This record gives sequence, structure tokens and C-alpha cells, in this order.
Amino acid sequence: SPYVQAMQELFRANTRSREFPAHGAKVHSVAWSCCGRRLASGSFDKTASVKENNYRGHGDSVDQLCWHPSNPDLFVTASGDKTIRIWDVRTTKCIATVNTKGENINICWSPDGQTIAVGNKDDVVTFIDAKTHRSKAEEQFKFEVNEISWNNDNNMFFLTNGNGCINILSYPELKPIQSINAHPSNCICIKFDPMGKYFATGSADALVSLWDVDELVCVRCFSRLDWPVRTLSFSHDGKMLASASEDHFIDIAEVETGEKLWEVQCESPTFTVAWHPKRPLLAFACDDKDGKYDSSREAGTVKLFGLPNDS
Repeated sequence: SPYVQAMQELFRANTRSREFPAHGAKVHSVAWSCCGRRLASGSFDKTASVKENNYRGHGDSVDQLCWHPSNPDLFVTASGDKTIRIWDVRTTKCIATVNTKGENINICWSPDGQTIAVGNKDDVVTFIDAKTHRSKAEEQFKFEVNEISWNNDNNMFFLTNGNGCINILSYPELKPIQSINAHPSNCICIKFDPMGKYFATGSADALVSLWDVDELVCVRCFSRLDWPVRTLSFSHDGKMLASASEDHFIDIAEVETGEKLWEVQCESPTFTVAWHPKRPLLAFACDDKDGKYDSSREAGTVKLFGLPNDS
């Protein structure tokens, strides 16, 4: 397709990746602020990082983080220390610590900015008012909850689970609407495209499936990875989908055809990928070792792909 050709030409001229030292241990999560000027990362070293600043306070690994959908100064972190923390990058201070019942592993901010949902290792999802920092609702699920997300319209809440299903609840009522058998094995991650047309899920069966948001039917599958799909991201225009796993490359596909656009080479498994909200730049983090001095030491670097070859 003309789009594939145009993007391949662009990436051929912008094929460089750059590494930024951000942490003292492996990076679990990367995310861009809505304006695209800031990239945050969360790490096993118990900190979050934005540019030169490290955000300290958590007593355990920072497993996932996300930004406020429309305020580029606020982000939230989920940690195994049974808290979530909201941070303001202008002061580099934690503006709220919210205690939760379990070890937190996934977090998302509602598109309207009013609610933060956090899931823990005991498959409890807590809905927290982003202004008062108080819990509004709490749901215990009878299945392994992996990743959670609102749809772009903010009226449905999606969970991927250990039985390969996508569970859809109405929001804010949290009544079950539908359960979709998406994959034969563990359904790990879910992402909605910025245009509101599709969402994608990644599974332990190494497949990425693309779903029509309105019809809730699977439109196509991407099958170039061989290992469980850990992380997904749609580009800002919704036309590219990056997916990654323990394979030593990140697959970039054209959404409409499933065609391979590019692959970003990695030396180790990739934990997290995130497209820039305005440009074809991909942030990611791998399970890198700091080979220069000690092959067992984790590098804690954040990487950026899509930089000009001549820079």
C-alpha cells in the first residue's frame, strides 16, 4: 500500500535508536504525556523517571504508569507496595498517595480524566476519584485480570483475562455487558486506537488480534511474533500497531492490512512500547544487561526508535 511504502521510506531515513539511562534496574513501563513533550518510565528500582528527574517514594517495584489524558503535568504510578501515587512534574513531588488493598500491577486513567483504575495481584480492580483520591468502587473478579482499559468514549471498561477472554463492563455502573473469547490462551494486553475505531489484544499464543470497537468482532490477526505478546501501542494516527514480546524485535504493522511495515531490532525481550502522540517515534524498554562491566546487572535504559540516521 502507498502508506506502507511511505512509512518504510521514512523509517529507512530514520532508523536510529537512542538509549537514555533512566534507572538502576529494568524498566517495566514507558508512557508519553498527552503533549508528547515528556516521556515517563517506571522501574523495578522503585522509581519513576521523567527526563533528568527521578520520582522516589514507592517501597516496591513500579510496574505500570500512565499520564493524565489531557493534563501533561500529571502522571500516576502503580506499585507492588500497595499504593498508587500521583505525581506533578512541575514540582517533581508526589501530590497524592492512595493506599490500596493489594500489590498493584496495572493502572489506567479514564479518558475524561476523572477516574483512575488500578488492578492488583488478587484480581481486584479499584476505581479512584482523581480529584478526591478516594475509592469510588471496587470489583473482585473470579478470573486472572491482566490489563485494564476504558474505551475512548469512557462508557465501557475492558479487562483481559487469564482464560483468553475480554470482559466488557458498562461504566460507571460496572455491569457485565459481554465476554469475548478472544484467544485460546492467556490474554495479556489491550490497547485502543486513538481514532476510536479499533482495539487490539495481545496473547500468550503470540498473536495480536484487532477488534472493531462498534461490532466487537475480530477484524484481523497479526502473527509475526513467536512469543507471548506483552505490550502494544497504536501510532497517533491509528495506522500503525507496534507489538513486542520476548522475540528480539518489535513488530510494526499497518493496521488496515496487517502488512509488515518495519521491525525494530532488540537484543533482549521487550517489556513495554509506546508511540509518541504526534510523531512516528517509538519509545520502548527491554530486559537489557549492562554488559560493559557486569553481564548480570540490569541496564535500566529507555530507548527511542525513529531518529534520523544523520543525527
